[in-house]
Amino acid sequence: MDKFFDIYFQEGSNPVFCYRSGKTVYEEMLYNGGMISCGWNAAGYPLNLLAKCSARLDKRRFTQPFSFNIELDGQSVDFALEFIDFKTEKRDENIKSVLTLRSKIKPVIIKVHTLLDGTAMLTRYLEIENISDKEMNLSRLSVMGGGIETNENDRFTDSVKIDEIYSIGYFANDGWACEGGFAWRKLPPEITTIDTRYSRDRFRHPLLFIKNNLTGKTWFMQIGWSGGVRFNIDYNARSGRDTTHLGFSAEIIAHNPMMILKPNEIFVTPEIHIGHIFGGLDEAVNEMNSHIRKSVLTMSEAEGKTALINCGMGAEHDMTVETSKAYIEQFAAMGGEIFTVDAGWVCPPDKEGNWPDFNGRNIPDAERYPEGIGEISDYAREHGLKFGLWVDIESAGRYSGIHETHPEWFSVNPFGEESPKFLDFSIPEVSQWAESELARIITEYNLDLLRVDHNVDYTEYFGMRNGECVSFRHINAVYKMYENLKKRFPDVIFENCAGGGGRTDLGMMKNFNHSWVSDNQCAPSSVIITNGMTMALPPERVDRLFAGMGCHSFGTLDLQMRNCMLGHISLNVMSPATAVYNSEQMEFVKHSIDIYKNFIRPFLAESKIYHHTPDVSKNGFCITEIASPDASRGAVAVFALAGVNGKINVCPKGADQSKNYKITLDNDGVPFTASGRELHQNGITVDIPCAMSSELILFEEIQ
Repeated sequence: MDKFFDIYFQEGSNPVFCYRSGKTVYEEMLYNGGMISCGWNAAGYPLNLLAKCSARLDKRRFTQPFSFNIELDGQSVDFALEFIDFKTEKRDENIKSVLTLRSKIKPVIIKVHTLLDGTAMLTRYLEIENISDKEMNLSRLSVMGGGIETNENDRFTDSVKIDEIYSIGYFANDGWACEGGFAWRKLPPEITTIDTRYSRDRFRHPLLFIKNNLTGKTWFMQIGWSGGVRFNIDYNARSGRDTTHLGFSAEIIAHNPMMILKPNEIFVTPEIHIGHIFGGLDEAVNEMNSHIRKSVLTMSEAEGKTALINCGMGAEHDMTVETSKAYIEQFAAMGGEIFTVDAGWVCPPDKEGNWPDFNGRNIPDAERYPEGIGEISDYAREHGLKFGLWVDIESAGRYSGIHETHPEWFSVNPFGEESPKFLDFSIPEVSQWAESELARIITEYNLDLLRVDHNVDYTEYFGMRNGECVSFRHINAVYKMYENLKKRFPDVIFENCAGGGGRTDLGMMKNFNHSWVSDNQCAPSSVIITNGMTMALPPERVDRLFAGMGCHSFGTLDLQMRNCMLGHISLNVMSPATAVYNSEQMEFVKHSIDIYKNFIRPFLAESKIYHHTPDVSKNGFCITEIASPDASRGAVAVFALAGVNGKINVCPKGADQSKNYKITLDNDGVPFTASGRELHQNGITVDIPCAMSSELILFEEIQ
């Protein structure tokens, strides 16, 4: 069935813009000069289906009914807007609209861009153009907001507890090594604020779910921005009142002024991706993945969809030529496909651990690699592996030489203190140097893969230069740099990393094939991280590591491996370079990699994903499933976490009740058959032998 998408423009003194994608409907109105949200429908109906009894929200019930918020020179331009034009352009895969407005308060043109693609999500961003001959200070920016719904609680039950009507789902921890810790929380009848990368650390992915527990509706959204993000959820309710009101705003935040708009300058805001369905978390995540795959990650893939298995070594090893070659041999035996040299390749021998001090040199150390790093890349290719290098291009250490040659290139905080390492890309010469340097590294060292790191404190984003916060200009320059490089080197795989999962947002991911989502590889946290981050990004984009970085220290061998197998596998070594590797370990790894390459990976890039235990903190077990879109095959990973073991029943959600399946429990490898109906009704009982171990269930259609 073809996906439906359409934009229904209703002209008049107060024009209405009705956005319909699949069965998701969102409406806005330009009412007496103010752009206001009119509400949502998840069953496909425009809100004025009954012409005399519109279901649009009453703007008077919302303090902030406006569908965006912009403040310039201390003045709000949310109202007194003049309609100029509304255009739509329909393509085979989507429809795009541009609403043009002129402010009567400040000399600016505001263009509202909306993209629909047939999924339950839409993309929204704004253009703000200064049409005056004077500068303007941008001091508030909400890309989207307004009323979500009015709820008449007495329709559903006589005894509603107002703090149980709504739940919000988000990543509850913003700290390093705690990425992806998903939690559902009751929404109190207040204004709830969730921040990341400004007043909270940068390791909280900007993602939010809002669920109406009475009606089965779920709203879900991501902001594609690597800087400060704030979700405000305004739940206006009190005991004894039957009607409640829910609103929100999705804000970009920084020190003010966030940006000084120059005369005739056009500023393009970050994007919000927002959707609405009848359904729960699984349905929302799969709609989100469909939207991301179709309308966000649209750059040339350079084998990214094939999820090639990356293997690497860095400063946790001695990184000598001899060790590098030994590990290349080990990775080739394990089934790896790319060999990446991580942090430390620019450092002298025995100085690998000091790699932050050497950032910015970007030249292989001649003492470490007397024959050049080409000796390593050639050896990798001789063993059937592609070659990659790690770079942290936005940082320059004390041995880089940049402090001496260009001290003006470094970010300056609001107290006038110069950063010891963070380069300020709001300076055009800095971003030009960085782009040129990355192009040189890719070309000179003949890279198949570029791994990009970003090791800074989140406060570094918010330095001040020329009277404005640098975050907007810096981050946009970073995005543009990688867009240019991706177009210039379409056959190179771009792997994103930012001190772990510090920059996994969709704005950054647009120009990358896949992403490191955490530096924490130790169970049980590693399993919780994988569980959560595969709610934010499609699983083929989520890098998880087997062995190395502490992964080997906790949990069974099978748990460590299976934590990676439903996403994008990365491998580290199983034994020191001078030791004989354990043949029993190797047999299991090769067996698992064979399953990954031949059973899982063929459908991974189109897979549906199901999180059976979304809030892992409330469960002793973690169960994650992926399945092909046609339900012909799937895989379920079952993890017993700390202090838990025993039997648990699993009902595969991706199986079709009309099909018959061969099921294999990988721990014993003995297959059996069952109908899809039996799987849905009775499930599969698995017995996890001990805490911190796992089972892998494979199901495949039989005729």
